[in-house]
Amino acid sequence: MGFVFLLLAFFAIGVVQGQLRVGFYSNTCPDAESIVSSVVRNAAQSISNIPPVLLRLHFHDCFVEGCDGSILIENGPKAERHAFGHQGVGGFEVIEQAKAQLEATCPGVVSCADIVALAARDAIALANGPSYEVPTGRRDGRVSDVSLAANMPDVSDSIQQLKAKFLQKGLSEKDLVLLSAAHTIGTTACFFMTKRLYKFSPAGVSDPAINPDFLPQLQSICPQNGDVNVRLPMDRGSERTFDKQILDNIRNGFAVLESDARLYDDETTRMVVDSYFGVLTPIFGPSFESDFVDSIVKMGQIGVKTGPKGEIRRVCTAFN
Repeated sequence: MGFVFLLLAFFAIGVVQGQLRVGFYSNTCPDAESIVSSVVRNAAQSISNIPPVLLRLHFHDCFVEGCDGSILIENGPKAERHAFGHQGVGGFEVIEQAKAQLEATCPGVVSCADIVALAARDAIALANGPSYEVPTGRRDGRVSDVSLAANMPDVSDSIQQLKAKFLQKGLSEKDLVLLSAAHTIGTTACFFMTKRLYKFSPAGVSDPAINPDFLPQLQSICPQNGDVNVRLPMDRGSERTFDKQILDNIRNGFAVLESDARLYDDETTRMVVDSYFGVLTPIFGPSFESDFVDSIVKMGQIGVKTGPKGEIRRVCTAFN
């Protein structure tokens, strides 16, 4: 009972400090969340990869300057969105479309940062993932600089580097595993596979963590000196459904991304991965979906700006 109370007290303190709460716009813009959901749903009907794109956008926004919409700014070549670590990030037009509709309904009320967080939630639901409530009340940041994104997690990071980068943001090893599992939907480019397939060591061999039966498949899709823009699913066999299949792939050497494979190099992260596949897990074990929700909600509160620390942009691509 005491432990539960402490958990509740900690959560309450976190909400007060962050000043985020579920239903933040219930009085000032009651249709805010349904407007975002509608825009995301319509976008996904015409562009099939919108769910993973919007989920990735949320992650990349939060990991630089906090979840403040800084990645959305387009103010020239030094804008954050042009950072090397943000390569391939998209979904900007969906966020801008939602913002335009919200401005027409409730001008100056809903932040771009909240739109990004809500759109990620809706994207996960569209991929048959868990539904969850998003605490809102973020304000938009006033800084966007390409140099601030220099320390983004990278596909070639060691497990020690990945753990350190997540810890720096207040995220645990368990959060690292669960947020990496967001790769259950979407694709990656052969550009990110070259080192793992052909230059993993100075001798020019492939990553030994790749299952021998899987290596020829990867190399056939991404041949040496081939087209680096060819794309392949990050979750072998389940790239359109949000589920824990990617964690099972990691256990068996079928991880596509190097950073995902590294989760099985470390005892702590390996135990987290394995915890979702025990014999009694369906009855007594942890729920992957529930744990993922906890982690993404936690991530969504990194470095949030509230009150006078931020602004409500008129358009998401420019400061007021």
